[in-house]
Amino acid sequence: MEFKVKFWGVRGTFPCAFASHLTYGGNTSCIEVTVGGRTLVLDAGTGLRPMGKHFLRDNIRNATLLLSHAHWDHINGFPFFEPGYVPDFSLDIFARDLSGCSCIGEVLTTCMEKPLFPVPLTTMRAKIGFQNLHAGDQLDLAPGLVVKTGELNHPGGAVGYRIEYAGKSFCYVTDTEHVPGQLDQNILRLIEGADVVVYDTTYTEAEYATRVGWGHSTWNEGVKLMEAAGAKRLCLFHHDPDHDDAAMAAIEREAAQRFPGAFAAREGVTLDMLNLPAVDGIVVAA
Repeated sequence: MEFKVKFWGVRGTFPCAFASHLTYGGNTSCIEVTVGGRTLVLDAGTGLRPMGKHFLRDNIRNATLLLSHAHWDHINGFPFFEPGYVPDFSLDIFARDLSGCSCIGEVLTTCMEKPLFPVPLTTMRAKIGFQNLHAGDQLDLAPGLVVKTGELNHPGGAVGYRIEYAGKSFCYVTDTEHVPGQLDQNILRLIEGADVVVYDTTYTEAEYATRVGWGHSTWNEGVKLMEAAGAKRLCLFHHDPDHDDAAMAAIEREAAQRFPGAFAAREGVTLDMLNLPAVDGIVVAA
């Protein structure tokens, strides 16, 4: 039995190739989940490129990509995903129904057409399938492996995911914006009692006050949701590009003081969901 989560991209908005961002990482959203004999991928930001190289090195030949939504920072690694060009690789892509598009395949095709990109999607030789889902759908991907979904509050819409296996649950809740004074009932249902919740903590509260309507949240709101839902560990995610390592360390310390199970996502870190340490501080392990 295996249930491991590896962070390949933790940044929001756009990638940051700066020395000041190395500790937490500069690639945009991408997480690998190895669970129940399956390989799941959450979002296709720039972290998808190094993940793809890892797949080829380790002879991983099939995966399921679960997209939260189709904004640039969550799909801009897709054209650079090397296994997509390998004939014996298979990839099933799930995404919410998108207004004006038949499926996510139409979006990715357009992104790789002239004048936006020199190589069309038809150049990819892997077996790629595109599937629509609706927020609230449940995916039964393998015996004992269940993925639940929920609607998020983001411009154009987004989907959160809850992966359940062997009595443990991992939730991926980005990108979403809270309404001050109101706990999001869709999120509460999705994260109830969860062991680890990755949550959109792009802004500080001071920053959020000037960016209402931009589709993102704060660690403070994440803590409120965790406490109301009885969830155990809060993983700060979708780090703002303006938050360098020093800023992230300060945010992480403040969040952990308020909620002992809080920690910030770091690129390259793996969580073993079946062997999580007690909730008494940061729970990451290299």
